[in-house]
Amino acid sequence: MGSAGLVAVLGLAALLPAGAEPCAAQRPDSSAAAQLPGTWLYVAGAAQFPQHRVEMLLIDHAFLRLEPGASGQQLLISHYVAVGDQCFTNNLTYLEVAAGNATLVKHAKTQQTEGMLMNVSSENLLLIQYQMQRERTYLGQYLYARNLSISTAEREEFEQHAACLGLGAEQIVYAPWRTEVCRVKAAEGSNSPQPEPVAAATASPAAGTP
Repeated sequence: MGSAGLVAVLGLAALLPAGAEPCAAQRPDSSAAAQLPGTWLYVAGAAQFPQHRVEMLLIDHAFLRLEPGASGQQLLISHYVAVGDQCFTNNLTYLEVAAGNATLVKHAKTQQTEGMLMNVSSENLLLIQYQMQRERTYLGQYLYARNLSISTAEREEFEQHAACLGLGAEQIVYAPWRTEVCRVKAAEGSNSPQPEPVAAATASPAAGTP
């Protein structure tokens, strides 16, 4: 998967498999669309597919911008992903609050459901889980937050979600946020509030740091 694919895969999500507690309790997110607009900063990712973990190591920083769409039940997604000295963007997906209040991720052109947000305990967090079909189904997830200074409890909750996919803490890759590439590009293209600069140490625990 190339750099453009990295941008697209950050927008994918899917249902967690049923299983023993606590994994069975990690159900689809039921957040109302009204709670989600704004900027969400990419904190970390974890993936079963080995190449995806390699690609996560290439990401310096990333974030999503969610903006209300034509429908009150839709939020348009703008993706920004910094790889090296380049910032890749797309707006190929959107969020839709479906029947039963599940928040789906859909493709903007085909309207096909590509995934789903998952429940987390904090309003500061946004957990997206995706699946990819190859010779078998591979699962992965991405954690976003309103700010990068997430608590130990929030980090442990993300690691528990990863454990439900059979992934250990050593397989989680945290974004270092060392450069300004996408933040500068976003600032040039919009007057909306930008992610505040944060020291790399607040975003990247030792485990999984590129």
